[in-house]
Order: sequence, then C-alpha cells, then structure tokens
Amino acid sequence: MEACAKEGILCVLLRMPGNLAVLDINAAKGIPEEYPDIENWYMAGHSLGGSMAASYISSHEEEFKGLILLAAYSTADLKETGLKVLSLYGSEDGVLKMDSYEKYRDNLPEAFTEIVIPGGCHAYFGSYGPQEGDGTPQISNEEQIRFTANAIGDFTEDLN
Repeated sequence: MEACAKEGILCVLLRMPGNLAVLDINAAKGIPEEYPDIENWYMAGHSLGGSMAASYISSHEEEFKGLILLAAYSTADLKETGLKVLSLYGSEDGVLKMDSYEKYRDNLPEAFTEIVIPGGCHAYFGSYGPQEGDGTPQISNEEQIRFTANAIGDFTEDLN
C-alpha cells in the first residue's frame, strides 16, 4: 500500500479482527462517503482478503469502478458486472490454490486483466516474511512490491 500511495493512489487500510478479512466482510462500508472527492473507487485484497473483497464488491458494485485481486480469486459471480478487474499473482506462489483459481476464473468479467509476476511469490505482496508452503521467490520483496504498485498504477490510471 505504501508503494501505491507513492504512486499517488489514496489507499485505505481496514483493520480486521485477528487480521482476517473473513471476520468483518463489511468493514469497507461507508469508506467512500468519508472521501467525497474520490470519484473512482477500487477495492483490493491479498489472498483471503481478496476473496472477501470480491464477495463484498459483488453486492456493492455500484460504489466501485473495479477490483484488484492479489494472489486471490472470486467465489462471487462478477462476470456480468461493469467492474474492471485486475488479478496478479507470482509465478512461484505456493499458497494460492491454482485449481481453485482456475475453477473460479469464470466468475470474473471476460475482459479482466491477469498478470503473472515472474519470480514472485505469495508472501511478497507484503512485508511479513516467509509463509509456510510458499514457493521460493526468484525476485526480491522490493522488486515484487514495485512491480505490483506499477501494475496497479497503470490499471487505475483513470483515478485522477
């Protein structure tokens, strides 16, 4: 989020009980109203947080321009929405269940954007250290964060 903020993107971090988005799926309620000058809102989340963001946005799509999934997939059906969707994951991700990712791919709009980060892993979307079961990254944490922030910046360039 810090790297995205440096790109000029307003980022709002929602604190979750036990750091698990599944424990407060409606935490984003009311956030757009707190920033009335922002016209185009995107919701984003990593891993389970991404799946919960997709679930939330599925019943609040009129409030958002799009969704950004970081090593995540949507179990909610978003294919008939007008949402822009960006999906990023690392080529070395050992945590993201690719069979589930493929299974739920059809829930995304046909024109969604998918980017595989060469050498990226699951844990490198943040700076929280190694994650059990993850693959061995072939790039640095900083490189993956910079790559991700640039991709998000390009994807949301219509924000201003």
